[in-house]
Amino acid sequence: MAAGRKRANQWQTGDGKTTVNLILLYDSDFIAENTVKLTDERCKHIRTVHQSKPGDSVRVGKVNGLMGTGLIRAINKDFVELTIELNQQPPAKLPLKVILALPRPKMIRRIFRSIAELGVDELIVINAYKVEKSFWLSPALSEENVQFYLTSGLQQAKDTVIPKVTFKRLFKPFIEDELPDFVSGYRGLIAHPGVGEPCPHRIDAPAVIAVGPEGGFTDYEVGKFLDAGFEGMHLGERILRVENALTAITSKLYL
Repeated sequence: MAAGRKRANQWQTGDGKTTVNLILLYDSDFIAENTVKLTDERCKHIRTVHQSKPGDSVRVGKVNGLMGTGLIRAINKDFVELTIELNQQPPAKLPLKVILALPRPKMIRRIFRSIAELGVDELIVINAYKVEKSFWLSPALSEENVQFYLTSGLQQAKDTVIPKVTFKRLFKPFIEDELPDFVSGYRGLIAHPGVGEPCPHRIDAPAVIAVGPEGGFTDYEVGKFLDAGFEGMHLGERILRVENALTAITSKLYL
């Protein structure tokens, strides 16, 4: 979590005024067993957006741990000191894994944040024919930035558990060598216009969904997923952006 902690020093809410629903805490924030001291943007947020004062409480959660409350003991422009009580489990993850063709860099922040907000358990980002090679060189894919996008989503959704994210730059080896084990025990669904049946609704089984890049998967790529046992499915005649398709599919499947 070193990267996540480093980014916490640049913690932000987007417009500087939006109130987040949970303040995430890291091991290095603790100055005693039940006491934390925040000196970064989280301090500023509590002071200026929450407009908190000594004696007030805020919702907090330890990254990949429990949630609870933080009672403000001292606060000024330089730091906030809180007494922490962590006694609540974070919300359960959906029984859902996502295989996503690498999107355009300008979309990565929104999509990764949505993945965390929706409660997706695991994300695998893959290459595809219509993914430009330059996308893989984007600074948006740095460990620091990816952790930041995910934790931003967690703070919105009042969650603490960071989804597992891995990157696979070679399509064929992943599909042929790793996908069978990855989907074992899961229902595989590939979202592609005009393929298969309409998206199923409120399923009672864990699932893996595959979503292509802008322009979709090629016929060859769709065929490889179908050969691996995936079912084709679509969202009707409308072609949605990737982030909207992910939200719509997740909502239909589980929410």
